[in-house]
Amino acid sequence: MTVADSEVLTQRDPYRFGTGPVPVLQAGTIGWSTSDLDDPEISAIWELGRYEIVDGVLAVMPPAYFRGGSVIVRLQFALNSYFESRGIPADYAGEPDIAISEFRVLRADCGVVAGTDLLKFQAMKFPDPNTDWRDHALVIPPTIAIESISRGHEKHDRVTKRKWYAEFGVRNYWIVDAYARSLECLTLVGDIYEVDATGWEDDVIRSTVFEGLEIDLKKVWGPRAGI
Repeated sequence: MTVADSEVLTQRDPYRFGTGPVPVLQAGTIGWSTSDLDDPEISAIWELGRYEIVDGVLAVMPPAYFRGGSVIVRLQFALNSYFESRGIPADYAGEPDIAISEFRVLRADCGVVAGTDLLKFQAMKFPDPNTDWRDHALVIPPTIAIESISRGHEKHDRVTKRKWYAEFGVRNYWIVDAYARSLECLTLVGDIYEVDATGWEDDVIRSTVFEGLEIDLKKVWGPRAGI
């Protein structure tokens, strides 16, 4: 972004971008929507932070830190091994934006798109022919959305996001808590989530949704302190 771009953004809406020499998205401001992410200048700033749009209000998400991020990576490894062993095409992303409605854009800690869901995404068309679904917020449900709990912000993942992901139609929602050392795999039944599999500490959990998937939780938590 050039200095001229910064000046344009600041002059355009100081309420949203502040009045400093460098535009900064102002958390807590209202009037945000998915259309804002179509603006390349806004999108460039958006990608620098951990933002969500919650009922039109710009929110900043807490950091995952190394602990929260590492469990997400290990879960991706487990899922990748599972899908590859069965010849199921799958794609993964850390912190994808999921546009569940015009005024709600959630940032998952991990998004998984697999099987026939991947074909749906690949069939999507966008105004810019040089982009595809991987360059935009997800506007149809991923196969799995995974959230890593941040201390002090548990309610957002366990209550708010659980409700909104269900309304959007995300069939599988996983909540991993690296502090409590727990994994809860939820699956959508009708319009509510039910538990598919859950475990703690060194449990091995087995999914009924993904036949044959076993996750050894002690490998998810990684080395213990001092090892």
